Amino acid sequence: MDGRLVAEVFVTLFVIMDPPGTVPIFLALTSSMTARQRRAAARQAVMVAFGVVVSFAVFGQQLLSYMHVSLPALQASGGLLLLLVAMELLTGRSEDPKPAAGSVNVAMVPLGTPLLAGPGAIVATMVFTQRAQDTSEWVAIALGVVGVHVCLWLAMRFAGGVRRLLRESGTTLVTRISGLLLAAIAVQLIADAIRAFIEA
Repeated sequence: MDGRLVAEVFVTLFVIMDPPGTVPIFLALTSSMTARQRRAAARQAVMVAFGVVVSFAVFGQQLLSYMHVSLPALQASGGLLLLLVAMELLTGRSEDPKPAAGSVNVAMVPLGTPLLAGPGAIVATMVFTQRAQDTSEWVAIALGVVGVHVCLWLAMRFAGGVRRLLRESGTTLVTRISGLLLAAIAVQLIADAIRAFIEA
């Protein structure tokens, strides 16, 4: 198994899905829930996000083939998309979510998707699976994806304690660092796509 690929998948998705950054969002969306309901919402949100990411990982290649989209085009568009997300993280322009009312299941929408399993995570996962050549690489990708979702669940499950530990300034600092790392990943995706277009 390729440990380097596991680490690459984990770090990329960790930066994109940002478990520490989900803490204030999760608390805002579940502010009217009891502790038990909040735990259930955390579990449901992670399951929804995992299902969406895995679905695109398995069927994304067939979808690209049907739409006649190449991997370099996917990498370039994904890089541009991730760069936009990184700019929002770096400048703090992300939308502040409001608590949901009524019978809306916030664990599914907007928490599970698109906040957790958003376009950035979907594109990144599809790029990794497009590069997979054998079973060991698929296993490495799977371990990286599972690891990030475990981190997401832990962050939301213990959201209250994490926020007390990091405080507002700590959460902001983690978000800014995540934005910087995500910008670097986005630029690398674009550079790889340009090189692939030139070599083609």
